[in-house]
Formats: sequence, C-alpha cells, structure tokens
Amino acid sequence: MENQLINDIEQKMLTYLDNKQMEQLHKVLGYFLRDESLSSEQQGDEGDKENLIANFIAAKRVEGCSSKSLRYYESTLNNMLTVVNKPVKHITTDDLRQYLDKYQQNGGAGKVTIDNIRRILSSFFSWLEEENLILKSPVRRIHKVKTGTTVKETYTDEALEIMRDHCATSRDLAMIDLLSSTGMRVGELVKLNHADIDFENRECIVFGKGDKERKVYFDARTKIHLKNYIANRADDNPALFVALQKPYDRLQISGVEIRLRELGRKLDIPKVHPHKFRRTLATMAIDKGMPIEQVQQLLGHQSVDTTLQYAMVNQNNVKNSHKRYIA
Repeated sequence: MENQLINDIEQKMLTYLDNKQMEQLHKVLGYFLRDESLSSEQQGDEGDKENLIANFIAAKRVEGCSSKSLRYYESTLNNMLTVVNKPVKHITTDDLRQYLDKYQQNGGAGKVTIDNIRRILSSFFSWLEEENLILKSPVRRIHKVKTGTTVKETYTDEALEIMRDHCATSRDLAMIDLLSSTGMRVGELVKLNHADIDFENRECIVFGKGDKERKVYFDARTKIHLKNYIANRADDNPALFVALQKPYDRLQISGVEIRLRELGRKLDIPKVHPHKFRRTLATMAIDKGMPIEQVQQLLGHQSVDTTLQYAMVNQNNVKNSHKRYIA
C-alpha cells in the first residue's frame, strides 16, 4: 500500500521536479510512510561518475559503435562532468543548457558540433533513465540545434578526368577510380586486401561502420587500373593499397588524404578529399534515377535520411521536372 502511494505521488510530481528534488521527495515519503532513514549519504561522486561512463561506453560497444566513436563519447562526457561538477543524478536541464552555451561561446564551436554534443548527452542520460539510475533525462527539453543546410560540393566530370590524367602513379589512379566508382568510405578503402577483390564480377566486400559487411561494385575502367597497379607491385603485402617506399606498409587514412590534397593543390581543384567522391557518387546515382533505397544500400547507411543529406540534387533536373510535371 505504502509503495503504491509513494509511486503514485512521484509520478504526479515527475513533471515539476528535477532528479535531485525527486530524490529528496523519495526520501521524505519513505521516512513518513515506511519509517526509513532520512540519511543524505551519497555514493562517492568521482567513482560514481567513472562507473556510469564506463558502463555506458560498454553498452555502446555492445551495440557496435566504433572505437573512434566510443573515444569521442567518453571525452565529451568527461569534459561535461568536469565543467558542471555535480553528481550525475543532480544535473539539471539548466546545467546542460549553460554548459552548451559556454562551450559554444568560449570555444567558437559551430552549431553542428554543439548538436553532436547534445546528441551524446541525450544518449547518455536516456540510457541512465532506461537503467533506472535517474528518474528522467534532463536533456528531454533541450531540442535539436538548428544547423541550417549548406550545399556541399561534388566533383564535376571534368575534375575527375583531370585528376585521372595527372596521377603520378598507378596506385593513385587505381585509388581514385575505386573511390569514385564504389562510393566507399576512405576507412573502408584502406582495410581492403588483394583477396577482397572479385575481378570477375567487379565487386568487393567492405567492412563499414560497426564492422558491417556490404558489397560494393566498380566499373571496367577501375578493374583495368587496379590490375595494372597490382601487376606492377614489388611487394608481398596482402593490403590492396600500400606506401610507395619500403617497407611498403598498408596505406593509412591520413596517407590517402594527404595524397589527394596534394593532387588538388597541384591541379587547382578546390577541396579534394576522399569523402567528396562518396557524395559525388550518391548525387550522380540519384540524378540518373537510381532508387534512393538502393543508393542507401550502396553507401551502407542505416537511415535513408543520411543518404539524402549526401546527395545534392542537380538543379537543372529540378527545373526540367518542373516543366514536365507542373508548368
């Protein structure tokens, strides 16, 4: 009877009180209705914080988050808890709003960065709520940051051909062809081995985010340039793309980015980087009528909304469609 009454009262007050106030209400109700102690002893704050973050990170690791994402989550949460300097259960919506505001003002962070931090905080406190470690998430009333939309550039056909014509090595040519014809991530590119390439069917299996496998496909030109690059290799490294000098180690993401950036500067092509090939492929596929669900599968996106953000619809196609269907 007492437990049900306490639960009913707490549910009625949930909208009006924060976690710290709800915790005190629970103690008072327990004191008067169940003859419990009103002790205000707290678990060690620092140990509690560390354990909560460690358990949250473990949960995200089980869900399949990458090591890079987990490190970002951990550093973001540790920074917030250091600045706010309160027991986790007592952090309020106002605390988090002020933290985000100061982070933006003092660090000059952009809206996208602030919204990324908000999403991590939301995920953490929602997890605490689901685990019954807090009564309600203080991030519920902090809404998505309006970031606006910017038209992200893609490569023109001319720029792609100029880059191909001016590649100094067969490796760089094969690398550009593979990126542009498959739309794979640069992280997926550097993980590829010789054995992953199926030349007969012009396809390969890549390991995307969360180690999820998917097939990607390349064209005949890429097949020719890949075979030519492999035939001219003087090493026995199983990696598909390796450094040009001994000991011919597997090429890393930074190596690909540096090489493409140098090529862009040499040819006066702005913003040459691996991810731009991916966006170009998505835009081209949608412009040519490929169903968005298939583009989503090709790029390895969980949500079709992500795919739509990658693809910039050709404005001429919009104009032609307006003439055809409306004008």
